[in-house]
This record gives sequence, C-alpha cells and structure tokens, in this order.
Amino acid sequence: MSKEFEASKPIYIQITEKIFQRIIRGEINPGEKLPSVRDMAVQSGVNPNTIQRSYAEMERMGIVETRRGQGTFVIEKESIVDELKQSMQTEIIGQFVKSMKELGYTNQQMVSGLTHYLEDGGQDEH
Repeated sequence: MSKEFEASKPIYIQITEKIFQRIIRGEINPGEKLPSVRDMAVQSGVNPNTIQRSYAEMERMGIVETRRGQGTFVIEKESIVDELKQSMQTEIIGQFVKSMKELGYTNQQMVSGLTHYLEDGGQDEH
C-alpha cells in the first residue's frame, strides 16, 4: 500500500478506497482475510486507530466482517465486487462531471473530449 495520501480527504477513507480497488482488481477475493490492523498500519505508515476506523467503515458498509478472534474478512458474496465496481465508477464519473461542469463544459463537450482522449490511447499530455 502506498504511504502517500491526499491532504484533501481523510486518510481512513483513502485507505478504504485503496482496499476497495484491490478487491475490484482481484488482489483480495471474497472470503479472504485482510491483514491485521497492526500489520496494515505498518504497511500503510499510519496509526493503528486509522486502520481500525477504515475497517469499521467497511464493516458498516457491509463489505467486510469481523470474526472474533480470527480477524477481518471480505464478505463471502461474489456480487460484492460488482457492487463495488459500480459504486466506484459512479463516484469517479460524478467527480469528473462535476469538475467539468464547474469549468463550463457541456455534456456533449465532455463526451467528445473523453472519446478523443480514449481514441488517442488515453495518454496524458503532461
């Protein structure tokens, strides 16, 4: 896990999102045990309380479950990956559309720009 965090978003949310990305990519599977709070804190370079908050948030969302004395596990529900993919896609698209509208772009201009970007291989010009 990366130790670099954005200042604009709470670290526990960023850790939660990184775990979600790993689940979506298939690096962590339904039913798989997550690292202990202490191990994840060392990997992430953060306080164990921050990891505990991330795990608690994911449990509240129904993504993981804590088994007393065993640890924290991704819910054994195959559809969880599809639900996470859809949720993250919607969030990312929403952020993109909001940012583009703030810049004054129309829906058509956004679609056109995105299409052009993807046709060029999605290469960042910076």
